[in-house]
Amino acid sequence: MEKSAHEIVQLARDQKRLTSLDFIEQIFENFQEFHGDRYYADDGAIVGGIALLDDKPVTVIGIQKGKNLPENLKRNFGSPKPEGYRKALRLMKQAEKFNRPVVTFINTSGAYSGVSAEERGEGEAIAKNLYEMADLNVPVISIIIGEGGSGGALALAVADEVWMLEHSIYAVLPPESFASILWKDSSRAEEAADLMKITAQELKELDVIEQVIPETFRGEPLSEEAILRRVKADLTWKLKDLAKTDPAELIAKRYERFRKF
Repeated sequence: MEKSAHEIVQLARDQKRLTSLDFIEQIFENFQEFHGDRYYADDGAIVGGIALLDDKPVTVIGIQKGKNLPENLKRNFGSPKPEGYRKALRLMKQAEKFNRPVVTFINTSGAYSGVSAEERGEGEAIAKNLYEMADLNVPVISIIIGEGGSGGALALAVADEVWMLEHSIYAVLPPESFASILWKDSSRAEEAADLMKITAQELKELDVIEQVIPETFRGEPLSEEAILRRVKADLTWKLKDLAKTDPAELIAKRYERFRKF
């Protein structure tokens, strides 16, 4: 039976879901994590570094949530701070310098909204990522694996292609916030989720994303191993395909992709 948008929101937020590090460590080989933004600090909510896919070097970056309270405290519940986005940009510019494709995994309700983040330029850090990613001359693929919330997600999703897992969401704000703004009543979040068009299938039909990665087959859940195999196979094929494209053409197509919205 087809799930409602509200049910998919709950699945997208499930702490048992595969995290960015699960994808990175099980799809890629020889992952070497890099730390710090070279300005202020290292943000545990964003992980990234170099790895091998099909024996070719790639830069992988992910927004990391925890699977329990101690991990979530370490990872700030998957809400990056400015230094996290600056770390991600540092890694992307390094990838451009050495001609490595970039793969990002996204799972965040949004960027950290505390006063300290605003003091250190949260908005500027996100905007800089959008600006720089639009002109990266290497292939970029972004995969939403859980929540894709607002500018906090978009800061890692200015890509040649954006994919979503079947039970993930991508939206300008959470359904609770939507309901609070529209009806002054956050308890109407379920109703809001149905209106917002935030599920993978809806966004594929609207041509906002390029691919939905199945998590079920004939109504039955797929194993984590099957999902990881599918993502690995699709990434390997697509990156080979994008590698054939001239960098100038790659940037032009990326520009047109986002202009059509």
